[in-house]
Amino acid sequence: MIGIIDYGAGNLLSVKKALDYIGAESKIVSSKADFDGIERLVLPGVGAFGAAIEKLKSIGAFDAIDAWLRADRPFLGICLGLQILFEVSEESENVSGFGIFKGKVLRFQQRKVPQMGWNRVKQLKPISLFSEIDDLAFFYFLHGYYAKPAESDIVGGQTDYGISYTSVIQRSRIMAVQFHPEKSGENGIQMLKNWVNLCQQ
Repeated sequence: MIGIIDYGAGNLLSVKKALDYIGAESKIVSSKADFDGIERLVLPGVGAFGAAIEKLKSIGAFDAIDAWLRADRPFLGICLGLQILFEVSEESENVSGFGIFKGKVLRFQQRKVPQMGWNRVKQLKPISLFSEIDDLAFFYFLHGYYAKPAESDIVGGQTDYGISYTSVIQRSRIMAVQFHPEKSGENGIQMLKNWVNLCQQ
């Protein structure tokens, strides 16, 4: 069973529909008690860094997710769900993220903010999450901030938007993407299929 964390993110239902489409069983997780029976976790995200952390704490999910991540259990972060894996963000400088990865989240200083629309992902190394997806494939993005990891080994893909920034990260069973696979057509569906299959291995 896949758990989709509900903390008010706008793309929650579209992520659920995409998983339903590929035949992956999932349910909405909106409290600590809902983690029972969950084997894989998706953290979607549309919104502000600080507000997301505050909401996760208010529903009792922050500590449960933190323990999940530190146990290296199957996890997929989407958009803001990638950013809050890092230590801090310029968006909410006094709020700490999960700190699973060292680094910070910065605001775009180039071009129009937010980045909204289709852009390419350059695959920096072979990763199973992108199996059967062409290099420089298009995905849908909507964000004004980007992660700057301190550790290069976790970076699986990059995207150009005035600068080249990290758009895919992976360490063991913790994976995250800056784009929205649920809005990215066939490429997004293939990526979600890959993630579900990886979790079953």
